[in-house]
Amino acid sequence: MIIYENDKAGFLKDAFTCDIEDVVHSQFHERTGRKVAKGEFRSWRDSLMAVAKVVNVDDIPADCGVGIEYRIPQTAKRIDFLLAGQDSDRHDQLFIVELKGWENAGKTAKDGIVMTRLGGAEQETSHPSYQAWSYASLLRNFNEAADQGAIDLNPCAYLHNCEDAGALSDDFYAQYTGAAPLFCKGDRERNRLRDCFRNKLRHGDRSSILRRIDGAKTRPAKQLVEALTGMLAGNPEFILIDEQKVAYETALEAARSATADSKRVVIIEGGPGTGKSVVAINLLVALTAEGQMVRYVTKNAAPRKVFESRLTGSRRRGEISLLFGGSGDFTETEPNAFDTLVVDEAHRLNEKSGLYGNLGNHQIAEVISTSKCAIFFIDEDQRVTWKDIGTKNEIQARVPKRATIVRQTLTSQFRCNGSEGYLAWLDDALGIHETANQVLDVRDFDFRVFDSPVALRQEIVERNKSDNKARMVAGYCWDWKSRRDPQTLDVVLPEHGFGMQWNLTSDGGLWIVSPASVDQIGCIHTCQGLEVDYIGVIIGPDLTVRDGAVQTHPEQRSRHDQSLKGFKKLLRTNPRDALTKADLLIKNTYRTLMTRGLKGCYVYCTDSLTRQYFKSRVQTLPVDWR
Repeated sequence: MIIYENDKAGFLKDAFTCDIEDVVHSQFHERTGRKVAKGEFRSWRDSLMAVAKVVNVDDIPADCGVGIEYRIPQTAKRIDFLLAGQDSDRHDQLFIVELKGWENAGKTAKDGIVMTRLGGAEQETSHPSYQAWSYASLLRNFNEAADQGAIDLNPCAYLHNCEDAGALSDDFYAQYTGAAPLFCKGDRERNRLRDCFRNKLRHGDRSSILRRIDGAKTRPAKQLVEALTGMLAGNPEFILIDEQKVAYETALEAARSATADSKRVVIIEGGPGTGKSVVAINLLVALTAEGQMVRYVTKNAAPRKVFESRLTGSRRRGEISLLFGGSGDFTETEPNAFDTLVVDEAHRLNEKSGLYGNLGNHQIAEVISTSKCAIFFIDEDQRVTWKDIGTKNEIQARVPKRATIVRQTLTSQFRCNGSEGYLAWLDDALGIHETANQVLDVRDFDFRVFDSPVALRQEIVERNKSDNKARMVAGYCWDWKSRRDPQTLDVVLPEHGFGMQWNLTSDGGLWIVSPASVDQIGCIHTCQGLEVDYIGVIIGPDLTVRDGAVQTHPEQRSRHDQSLKGFKKLLRTNPRDALTKADLLIKNTYRTLMTRGLKGCYVYCTDSLTRQYFKSRVQTLPVDWR
């Protein structure tokens, strides 16, 4: 949807004889039923006047098309300014202009990310050239007119208040500034941008480029499909085995048969390592190849960031970003906007969305409403925060009467060396479910209890040398001090001379695959839904064992951890329910951490009696697994 559309002559008239911000706001309110904040209103005034001065020359045709605030379908992304016309050979040209009122910005260590002042504070945000380039990529990969209509897309960024690009022009961002040139304030820079427009726009929008873009079907482009299927082909990481194939074909059939009037809701249950994510990614690629609008959805950013990076291959990250999203992305999405939503880690869904948990209706209801087919992958024993509401019963309660529910179960274990006995033993050892597996035979899975965190770390570092697939994790019992002071250690055990930092913010959701991350400790939020060959787990003081009984201590969690936010409030009104829920979440956290390893799990417990407890439940000494 384009909020404002006009030719250049009409746009300049609105800019110089009217208040352009009032005109745009009026049309925005008319088309969306909503108003905008004062900050965005001022931004329209300043930015649109700045770009009006750039195009206010006779040799940029008066009948070039101008579009303002184009919302890219299936996203909340809006393109600030579009300028459409034809070159000297009558080829269609579309400029995608990202407008910024920034005065300066700083470099970060993250790909395509800069630091600038937003909302009164310094914040990380996308580089303007990255934004413009990524919007062009979304159009090229998902807009039928841009894909088939032979429209040349020309992204760029205009920082009309910035005197000097400074860090924004650093070589670190060259791949984006090269694809989407950056222009700053001043007559020289304005002329450079004007020349870009002049060189490509010799005739006006005589083929209705803007209207074709705005009215086009949203579907995946052929080149994107070929790239995705090529990444999966022959990759053993994504091969489906046994019941995974059955669940995949069942879900595929449901997605193909779903309509707006006859929805399908697929619930696929499976414990850690049963291949839920493998099935989910295969469904994403297969349905995209069939022309469906599909999205892989998780509450946690880490799984989707890792899988996005693995599917990207030689392509740039932003080119497939529309295939991945968070569970809070659908608060304003129209019903049935997607053909299929593939929700991995559905047990992590929350009721409300947004930073303050105050947006939307109900995430499960929104997923089902937004899609013709909703596929939920779930393991209720991996709910690890107070707000996690993803259960089978909760999903079923939200299914419309005319929808069909399809159920599948994954049971075969492909993680933990394929040892289903280890999972049963772990459930019993942590006091989650009582099983017959009282003692673990470590000949089936390399499980060890260490008496020193230093020795544990040394073993993980050694294991990591071969293929970067060993990591340290811990319960969130230590404050994240290094977030503000990079020189500070977080997880400190002074009696052992041990200290490490929590995972760096520069790694983002890719902590578990970043080569340097073996030197940091991850937590539940950066590893859930993912796996390594060997996982080293520090069990903190929030879980202890006395006389064979597993005890949990919510008060030992770090004040920086939001997982148990809500515990204290419920404790005041219903202590029994509060303690029961907190007990389950803490146990589920360690169950999840201790099932990240494909080949082995190594444990250190800060409590000595707890260490002895786990040792007592191991039958034999481990074999040489090297």
